[in-house]
Amino acid sequence: MKRAIVIGATSGIGKETAKKLAENDYIVGLTGRREDRLMELQKSIITKTFIKRIDVCRTDDAIELLKELIFEMGGLDLIVICSGIVRPNYEVNWDKEKETINTNVLGFTAMADVASQYFINQNHGHIVGLSSMSSITYSDRTNAYCASKAFVSSYLRGLRILFNKSNKNIYVTEVLPGWVYTEMTQSADMSKVFWASTATNAADQIYDAIINKKKKIYVSRRWRILAWCINMLPEGLRVK
Repeated sequence: MKRAIVIGATSGIGKETAKKLAENDYIVGLTGRREDRLMELQKSIITKTFIKRIDVCRTDDAIELLKELIFEMGGLDLIVICSGIVRPNYEVNWDKEKETINTNVLGFTAMADVASQYFINQNHGHIVGLSSMSSITYSDRTNAYCASKAFVSSYLRGLRILFNKSNKNIYVTEVLPGWVYTEMTQSADMSKVFWASTATNAADQIYDAIINKKKKIYVSRRWRILAWCINMLPEGLRVK
């Protein structure tokens, strides 16, 4: 059986992706900050799972805990990095920006790097990272979030180039969701929500991308059209 770890499996897309992988005979490592939710999810999955409480903001600890989990699982073939937060911040409050950067940039990079080093050593693997349609827009309300997702996209693309040049059998998939009904979107202005998907549908598309080793997907697919249009717009019109 293949082995996968989902970073951020306590809710939303991460939770549903973990369930989807388990349904398709993966041994799954479940991680997140809320251990009670990890245990609840573990009980709902009939295949073999492992849980590890990991707070990606505590990068040094998170790195060691992820290495422990890989060892406990007996290896790793796939990592799906779903952890992320959004903090509306009209006041440009540093504490809010720092929390977003620590989670979405530093935490993401720490997890991606551990997996990359492991995959390089074994010469195969697959990294899936959740970016966002927000990575190609700007926002006065969630500026740090948009910037952090642009970082995620750029970092994933850089890893793909690195692995391609080194002829490693390592795949990288960039996932750009539009609106998805999750806990994160509960604070959104619902008058601006459109083309929304469920987290289950998002997980289905992510699994399809995994088995087909796709470089990039939009969730849902129609967001590809909007992404093309947005990239053609001048800066002043790319405001979220």
